[in-house]
Amino acid sequence: MLAPVAVSTGAFMERELATVSVLSKFRKFEMVIFLALFCVISVFFRLGSLLVSRRHEAALRESGAVEIGRTNSVVLALAHVLYYVSSMIEAAFRPHDVDRSFWLGIFLYFVGMMTLVFVIHLLGRLWTVKLLIVRDHVLVTHQLFRWFRHPNYFLNILPELAGIALILNAHTTLVAGLALYAIPLTIRIRQEEIAMRARFKDY
Repeated sequence: MLAPVAVSTGAFMERELATVSVLSKFRKFEMVIFLALFCVISVFFRLGSLLVSRRHEAALRESGAVEIGRTNSVVLALAHVLYYVSSMIEAAFRPHDVDRSFWLGIFLYFVGMMTLVFVIHLLGRLWTVKLLIVRDHVLVTHQLFRWFRHPNYFLNILPELAGIALILNAHTTLVAGLALYAIPLTIRIRQEEIAMRARFKDY
């Protein structure tokens, strides 16, 4: 009398395992789609900011702007691109899950992008991805720049890069990439400090 029950229970367990397997594959598929969309959106967002930068740069150069640290700007831009590429390549070989590091990455990336938009708004025509000084350069004294010396770097770029790596589970890129990126970024900050102190006595 027990044999049919055993067979029924075994069939039930097989169906449950099959259902769990299908759901697991579906969730993985959803995750892949999300990460792919995130990569596309993040790239287009950065390309959009680059177009804004180029428009501002063209206008600034027409008004006699002088570029400082041209070589380092190229290195910094290249490092940014390579960090994105490295994170995406590493993501292709990593398992993915919606865990704490994932949500931390979402938060950091959101903070970075919102800061970028706000900084562009505050600096207006003076904002570019390069270090340009114009004759009529105005010192922006918004409270944000009093609280954070370089919000464009510490509240935009670093959270952005850390967020991307955490979302994509690219921990190797997060550690090694940020360490390498810090080299041209530190040089840029020093160049900017020197240029701004020479231009503004109360900087």
